[in-house]
Amino acid sequence: MERWVPLLQIFLRSPSPEGEASLWFQNQNHRRRHHRSQPHAPPLPPSTSSFLSLLLAPTSALQLKAPTASSSPERHELIWIQILPPTLQSRILSFLAVENHRFCRRRLRSLAAHILGSNTPASPDFWVRKAALNLLDAVSSSDPTPLEPLLPEQHLQQASEEEEDFYALPQWLKDSASAANPLLPWLPLPVGPSPKTARRAFGLFSDDKKETIDLVTEQEEEQEQVRQNREPESSSSSASPLPPLDPQIHNRASALKSDLLASDSASEAIRLAREIRQLCLDSGAGNQLTVLGLTEPWEADDLTVSLLLSHLAGEDGLNFVGWPSHVLCSVSLPKLLVLRSTASRVLLSATIGFCKLHPTAAVEALLLPLALRKEGINVMICDAMTRILRECLHPSHVSAFCQRLLCGESKDRRPVCLPCHRELIFDELVWTEPLFMLFQHILNWDVPLTPDTTDRLVSLIDEVAGKFSTSLKFGNFMLGLVTKCGRASSIHRVLLERAAGKTDTFVTKSILSKLAGKDQEAASCFPVGGTQIHCGVHPREF
Repeated sequence: MERWVPLLQIFLRSPSPEGEASLWFQNQNHRRRHHRSQPHAPPLPPSTSSFLSLLLAPTSALQLKAPTASSSPERHELIWIQILPPTLQSRILSFLAVENHRFCRRRLRSLAAHILGSNTPASPDFWVRKAALNLLDAVSSSDPTPLEPLLPEQHLQQASEEEEDFYALPQWLKDSASAANPLLPWLPLPVGPSPKTARRAFGLFSDDKKETIDLVTEQEEEQEQVRQNREPESSSSSASPLPPLDPQIHNRASALKSDLLASDSASEAIRLAREIRQLCLDSGAGNQLTVLGLTEPWEADDLTVSLLLSHLAGEDGLNFVGWPSHVLCSVSLPKLLVLRSTASRVLLSATIGFCKLHPTAAVEALLLPLALRKEGINVMICDAMTRILRECLHPSHVSAFCQRLLCGESKDRRPVCLPCHRELIFDELVWTEPLFMLFQHILNWDVPLTPDTTDRLVSLIDEVAGKFSTSLKFGNFMLGLVTKCGRASSIHRVLLERAAGKTDTFVTKSILSKLAGKDQEAASCFPVGGTQIHCGVHPREF
């Protein structure tokens, strides 16, 4: 079995397993030829025949018929390939279909027929069946077997079943989706389902599926209502009344507010953090933001705030939905929203450390509200956001944040904030020079921005070029976009040249020179005769 490990590694990990596996068998054939000329040679290298023998080797599997205590395991006779993961099965079958001339056609036909005829609980999934059908077609092309014609109703039923199987999720992903905890908790995704994503993704707006669409819509509306009830900080719920609290909770929150303002030691701040957590727990689910708003932890000094961040949502933090976002929006966000001078090292270090542990909360409760600040961000806020983006998020997550900020609708952004701070946040971006500086930093990091993000930036440049005609920061941002985003510069060259003509800075000539170079590069794509020989698109764009 050890001699097949390299081949199985190719099927498991290679981005092009068919080609690499073919080269692997070629090398084995060369070794076999040299083997015959050596009298005292090692054992023969594996051959195509022995590989088929391995795949067709009979084996057995035990599986419970039902998950009950009285269930007894059933033994099912399988062949060896059927005990492999479905992805590995489909890759091996695809290789056999491509390289069928290397193998015995009769045994290949037997292998495909065995997989397609399997009725055991380990029956193949959709993609394994597709690969087996392709293999059967490839080895039966010279000796086709007549098939029984299907009636029109059978054709429609078969097409419908294939479409459902095509869009079906793998079983392991279905199991993860039904679990209480997220599959990838480190991804900076919003808490709760994205509205109407499934229907847009697979185009389910057909007349014959109206009942399914209505059912999906009802489920989405129910989930969205539950999300809004559990996340009162959402922008759509800013006008809703605060959840009712017991008068005793009000009194305890007021006392904690006074103690926070008077706190002058680390031990006192840690004790207050524990009391705030306990008060949020006693107030019941859904009232955490109300309690945090009453205690006003953002009014404390920066040292106390840093201790609150580390103890309110540490390893033993509360398990409320969105609790890290609640902590950020009530502790760090209010201080950064009104930042007029450089943020203190204590505050920024504590905030960055928290955001590294909770990147989702960093996007929802810090980066989005700051970017949507009603007055626009200033230089100090830009510096703080730059450090958080650079040190806490992966470049692909930064790209997703930019796309959500620029291309998403206001209802899709859903910044998390306290109701008392909602008046400081606007629904749309307010473009200022520091905001252009922020995007220039992102471009300089070679973040792979999506095409719709770069298209939106180009459209924005055309809109505001006259307003920022003498701004060097805007000019540097535009130069960075032209330099880093080759696709957008080539497609929108005329629009960018028009926008550059409205500016009057010492980088204007550099921008026009870069665009002229893009023009010559585009012309080289289509020389005389119309044959495309080269097209220069920056590799960082997709």
